[in-house]
Amino acid sequence: MSGIIKTETLGAYYWLTKPGIVYGNGITAVAGFLFASGRDINPLLLLAMLAGTSLVIASACVFNNYIDRDIDAIMARTKWRALANGSISGRNALIYGTILGILGIAILVAYTNPVVVALGLVGWMAYVVLYGYTKRHSVHGTLVGTISGSTPILAGYTAATGHVDTAGLILFFVLVFWQMPHFFAIAIYRYDDYAAAKIPVLPVKKGLDKTKNQMLLYVAAFVVATLALFLLRFAGYVYGIGMAIIGVAWLRLAARGFKAADTTKWARQLFRFSLIVLLTFSLLISINAYVV
Repeated sequence: MSGIIKTETLGAYYWLTKPGIVYGNGITAVAGFLFASGRDINPLLLLAMLAGTSLVIASACVFNNYIDRDIDAIMARTKWRALANGSISGRNALIYGTILGILGIAILVAYTNPVVVALGLVGWMAYVVLYGYTKRHSVHGTLVGTISGSTPILAGYTAATGHVDTAGLILFFVLVFWQMPHFFAIAIYRYDDYAAAKIPVLPVKKGLDKTKNQMLLYVAAFVVATLALFLLRFAGYVYGIGMAIIGVAWLRLAARGFKAADTTKWARQLFRFSLIVLLTFSLLISINAYVV
């Protein structure tokens, strides 16, 4: 970026990184690290992992915004984005995203381990390239998108352990199964946006009934995966009881969708509750070493 960025423009560059995604993935990355570390926490390693991972995610989001600038201009929920409304040029966005990505990978290389670096690169490629393509061309774009959304928690875990193992893989799939109903809920209550932009999400291509079936199955898979950590003795009783309670509650809410008088309202409720579920899961694995 040449010249001085005006003060009123700084906010546009901030939002270009999709901070909600960065913060959300940062929470799961930290949770994965704390879960793997137990009571032996290396704060400097944690900070480096979080900084590097967050910068890589921010870079991927900037590139995704660049790729999606045409369809973002069509959708009501995204037409305000800087690349969609022209307040930031495509050239400056690409330079910005590249700098963020290089800084993030450099931090991971310098302070973490090769597994974390590899996960950072895989997550970046999955979001920018694989998801960027399949989002426009396949009903399975949502599933492809879960790859990048599940790598941060595994990156946090492997930053502490140095390797991928059974517990780490379970964490990865927990996030895969969580994302599917979470994003299907968005696709339902933003149905008109996706239809207008001709994005082939499941509700638009296959209908609401099939989407509700898929959501119920993925929530059930999420419950099974979370409880697997307890059943395989990677997590304790407080975690197991807590996740069983909130998992069943989410499952019941998903099942209510089949009889919902207002599907849009129900989808918003499920979306909001999914955030509570993720925060609860992240908290419980973070404190697992300190409770029974």
